[in-house]
Formats: sequence, structure tokens, C-alpha cells
Amino acid sequence: MKALHITITLLFAILFLVLASCRKEREESLDTDILIEYSLADQAYTDVSGIADEAYSGNLETFRAASPTLSACASIAIDTNASPRTMSIDFGSTNCLCADGNYRRGIILVTWTGPYRDSGSVHTIGFLNYSVNDNGIAGTKTVTNNGTTAAGNPSFSVQVNGSVTWSPQSFGGGGTSTHNSTRTRVWISGYTTPTWLDDVYLISGNASGVSRNGTPYTMNTQSPLRKEIGFRHFTQGVLQFTPGTLSTRNIDYGYVNGGRDNLARVTVNGQSAVIQLR
Repeated sequence: MKALHITITLLFAILFLVLASCRKEREESLDTDILIEYSLADQAYTDVSGIADEAYSGNLETFRAASPTLSACASIAIDTNASPRTMSIDFGSTNCLCADGNYRRGIILVTWTGPYRDSGSVHTIGFLNYSVNDNGIAGTKTVTNNGTTAAGNPSFSVQVNGSVTWSPQSFGGGGTSTHNSTRTRVWISGYTTPTWLDDVYLISGNASGVSRNGTPYTMNTQSPLRKEIGFRHFTQGVLQFTPGTLSTRNIDYGYVNGGRDNLARVTVNGQSAVIQLR
């Protein structure tokens, strides 16, 4: 299997947009924490697919400890006799600095009914006392192979039902937020080669949740997001993010030329600003 680093990088620089009135500007800036929460949560749930794929292939070069002195982190155990097959990836009971710069601890649990490329195969990912940078990750992620599209491209359904318990250091007081998403991921390039660096996906779907402060949010793709594996940001596509009763934000990743850059355009109530992605 190939590592799938399908990252949805969200933009929380909305404070810099020019809004119609001072009151409206104050209201629109209140959702910054929601954007941060969603971005970090989505990244954590995205990473576990890559971790599972690398562990299945027998290595964790991207996610093992960054320091040679911590090479025992993480350990991998695979049971191919079980039905469905199972795998555990154990980062230990204390924080381990991984090669991607994140601290992890706890266990990722994976079950699968067949090879990732096989139509109808289902991979389910769960967690046992798992955390990233002291933020507790819980719930399940399910990836189902839908077979191929009319154009012959592999297609997958990805369902996340989870929650994040935030450390007090993350948002000055902690709390718990929910994170749910339903997406379709179409593998449009690189699926005939063994390396994952030439992989390209188109992602569409929606997400919803409730922030740690009790504010609901929704998100959907207005046009599919193009993800080129090996590059951090989307190169094309438009997301729509709506926090509570506030105005919808349109986030356009390909407004310049659809190339590899760290820029996106955010539009709220007809006002736009170009911002740098993190």
C-alpha cells in the first residue's frame, strides 16, 4: 500500500479580511479557534492513513522517532491469521518525537478485510489512548475501496467519526470537539507505480462538527480538491466553511495558476484576501 497523506490545510487568517462593518468584523473573527481545531483534527485523522500504510509495508520512515536514540518508537504487530486481519502501531506510553515533528503516544489499531487495491476491501482505524502533541484522538476512520470510476481510476469512500480532547496548552483551557466527515477520494495519477510520490488524488465531500466552545460548523467542497502527494498544500479546488450562523468562507486553492504554491484566496461576503497557507 502507498502512504496516503491527504491533508486538508485550513486557513485561520480570516482576521485580516476587510468586512462591511466593525461589528461584523468582530463577529467574523470569533471563529478562528474553530478553524484551528478543524485543521489540526483533520491533519491527525489524515496522518493515520499514512501511518497505517507505512506500517503495513514494514517501515515507518515518515513517522518513526526523529532521533536514533528513540528508534524503538514505534513498534508494529501484524496478525494475518485473524479475520479480519489486524495490526497495532504502538508509539509507547510517553511522548515520542516523530520524524514529521509531531509528538505521539498510544496505539493505532487497524483491521482490514483485503488488500487496499481490491474492490470492496474495508480498512478500519481506531485508537487506544492515542494522542498527537498531547491532544487525545478518538473515534474511527473507515476507508472502503469502491472499485474504479468510468475512467478507470480507483475510488475510495472515507468516513471519519471522531473527537479530539484538547490539551490545556492547545487552546488555553482544553475541552473536546467533534469531527465528522464523509468524502470520496479518486486516485487519478500514480496508481500504476510502486512509489507514492507521483500519486495525485481528487477529493470531494463534506464535514461537520462542534467546536470545544459548542459552536457547530459545516464544510463542503464546492469543486474537488487536487492533492499531489509529496506537496503539503492543495493545488486546485474550493472549500466552503461555515461556522455557526456566521457567513460562509470560500477558500480557493488554485486561483493563481493551479500550481504548487502556499497561497489561497479567502472570500467572505464579497470581500477577498490572499493569504499564506501554513
